[in-house]
Amino acid sequence: MRAAFFGLALTILALGLAATATGGPSTPSAIPGCAKGDLSLLKEGTLTIGGDNPSFPPFYGGAPKKPWKISNPYSGKGYESAVAYAVAKQLGFSKRDVVWTPLVWTASFRPGKKPFDIYLAQISYLPERAKNVDFSNSYLFLNQSVVANAGTPIANVKTVDGLRPYKLGVTIGTTAYDYVTRWVRPSQKPNVYDSQTDAVSALNSKQIDGIVVDFPSALYVTAVQLDDGVIVGKLPTRGPREHFGIVLQKGSPNLRCVNKAVNRLWANGTIKKLQKAWIAKTAPDLRWR
Repeated sequence: MRAAFFGLALTILALGLAATATGGPSTPSAIPGCAKGDLSLLKEGTLTIGGDNPSFPPFYGGAPKKPWKISNPYSGKGYESAVAYAVAKQLGFSKRDVVWTPLVWTASFRPGKKPFDIYLAQISYLPERAKNVDFSNSYLFLNQSVVANAGTPIANVKTVDGLRPYKLGVTIGTTAYDYVTRWVRPSQKPNVYDSQTDAVSALNSKQIDGIVVDFPSALYVTAVQLDDGVIVGKLPTRGPREHFGIVLQKGSPNLRCVNKAVNRLWANGTIKKLQKAWIAKTAPDLRWR
């Protein structure tokens, strides 16, 4: 009896070691029908994730490591890095199965072949962008917000109407520009900058009164980029609620599985937990009048 039990134990141990060696129990379990072998990938067995470079907190964190500037997406720190790894896990990828590739954010939704399987870099869904690429379901809903220097007149504004006399700045190609020109309609044409860094520099040097960015970006701008910055307030939603989606190649057969992964992360509380960890901070809501 003891000999039989001992033999059975050895067999179970051997099977466990074999499973570990072949990526069995140690590999994250995937959504049924959405495992690595079910996906169309740039490189078999590897999930290639694209991101902007430099990438900023609170979306990415960790000490920079070449070629990544400001932060390191491999760290798993920051909201988008954490979401990316959470999605990867739902699809059966371990951290060692993930490779990050830098790509300027505006190139992510241009027509043509993509050098990534999925891409996360605060890309808002827009119908014109969706003509060229596929977007997953939302992993973050957001408001545009206004950032200014503390102690300036605009910092005391409480309404959208109150913003109109001021000189605002926006980054080219962003939804902020569309919002400002369509809904705020300031008396002075907004200044348009090639990058968020350029817009912040203009605000620091008092060339403009405020900049409009999405709320999570405003957290970083006021904490790190501005000498004495404040969030004036979050702008009210107009039209469809703005949201970030994971970008995929147009017609990607992986979209169904990525959506399942995102939906599961909402359902099991992971996204709420990650938002609380990385971007949960309140700011005043600007009224229309």
